[in-house]
Amino acid sequence: MTSLLADTQIVLWALDDPERLPRKVRRELEDPDTQPMFSVISIWEIAIKTNLKRTNLRADAREVRATLLRDGWRELEFTGEHAIVAGNLPRLHGDPFDRALVAQASVEKVELVTSDRRLADYVGRVRMI
Repeated sequence: MTSLLADTQIVLWALDDPERLPRKVRRELEDPDTQPMFSVISIWEIAIKTNLKRTNLRADAREVRATLLRDGWRELEFTGEHAIVAGNLPRLHGDPFDRALVAQASVEKVELVTSDRRLADYVGRVRMI
């Protein structure tokens, strides 16, 4: 079984605007042989940015998490090993949420699916859409 870790933007698109995802990615996320994954980091990011009243983010973190779990997505915890790897990543991207997701993908040996071009500088487990 293939596992795909979706970054926060991909999670939100998958739930609220799946047409924004390339057809190939939508098919992969829906494929029974693919285990879609989301990180607790994404839930934390949604909660923080919603609390800061970011105008471009109107999502309830609790509802996002519940929907993903109900739809069969696997929740990926953030471990001490993830933190160590994130802390040792080169500073190619300043966003700590995104750096944590890159670290998780690396440690867990899964692909991180993202639309963030700045993450493409991290070689290995990052797939741009």
